[in-house]
Amino acid sequence: MRFSTLVSLAAGVTSMVAAAPTAVQKRALSKFTGTNAYWLPFLTNDADVDTTLAAVKDAGLTVVRTWGFTDSTACTGIYFQCWSSGAPVINTGADGLERLDAVVASAEKNGVQLVIPFVNSWTDYGGMDVYINALGGSSRADFYTSETIKDAYKAYVKAVVSRYSSSSAILSWQLANEPRCNGCDVSVITAWATEMSAYVKSLDSTHMVSLGDEGFFNDPSAATYPYQGGEGIDWEANLAIPDLDYATAHMYTEDWGMTNEWGNTWISDHATKAAAAGKPFVLEEYGLKDESLRTEVINSWHQTVTENGVTGDMYWQFGLTLSAGATSDDKYTIFVEDSNFQELVVDWAASRV
Repeated sequence: MRFSTLVSLAAGVTSMVAAAPTAVQKRALSKFTGTNAYWLPFLTNDADVDTTLAAVKDAGLTVVRTWGFTDSTACTGIYFQCWSSGAPVINTGADGLERLDAVVASAEKNGVQLVIPFVNSWTDYGGMDVYINALGGSSRADFYTSETIKDAYKAYVKAVVSRYSSSSAILSWQLANEPRCNGCDVSVITAWATEMSAYVKSLDSTHMVSLGDEGFFNDPSAATYPYQGGEGIDWEANLAIPDLDYATAHMYTEDWGMTNEWGNTWISDHATKAAAAGKPFVLEEYGLKDESLRTEVINSWHQTVTENGVTGDMYWQFGLTLSAGATSDDKYTIFVEDSNFQELVVDWAASRV
């Protein structure tokens, strides 16, 4: 999801080196319920990270998706790569990847698994445009095709993957958050995803790899935008990429101008095509801003998830109150204090066991 606003959670910085990992074994993707908490690495208080992941576990959720990137040109605050001189410098210090260390260590301690994307398609937290602007690109297509840009991306991927490749907390490495290439031939992203998923597997053959896309189809004659292919994604072609272990889709009916009932078709279409291709399908982001309809509509979507045998679902997004106040609220957030948290999160997760 594109998201710009993060509540400031300033507190004393403490350093945590990731705890010694337990043995990791290659695993198949089993049915699960999870959530998104993109902001976890940007918490500056390790106790808040622990509080969050303990609350996730207590709710019965087993997987959290959180950002594994911050590409900064200002290089202030928390950032994972500094681009102030044009060439990227990976920040492994207390205001850099040590913050991700704290998340991974806490996930290990709480028995929660993580999905970690390497770059953002949006400009929030830097994103692909930082690579393009710093390394001589001129269009979004260059991110996916320029050898110079691809080498810089691979260097960052290697730094992150090698740091946590033996951790039991990693469920999946993810190539990007919502990769798009508006106006590009769909083969551009498919070729990039094929190359990069193979590269990640060459670094870590134990953990799964996913694309992190929104699930757009490629049918120019379709009646609705998410099916038409204009964003440069061909979801069915990407299903065939051998080093992508499962398929993802996101769903925001309000933002996409669709009806909430349309969402049930979106879920079932993906589940059907993924099953035919022999790959698990994860509804990786979904939510509703309209609080008056949220319980009814999400319950309907959950029923469709169940009826179609969807492997995993991860609602956007988890929320709670920490030492410096409430976490990010983009109107989709379901806070642990909300009256429907029990029904939409706890009871739903219990039903999926």
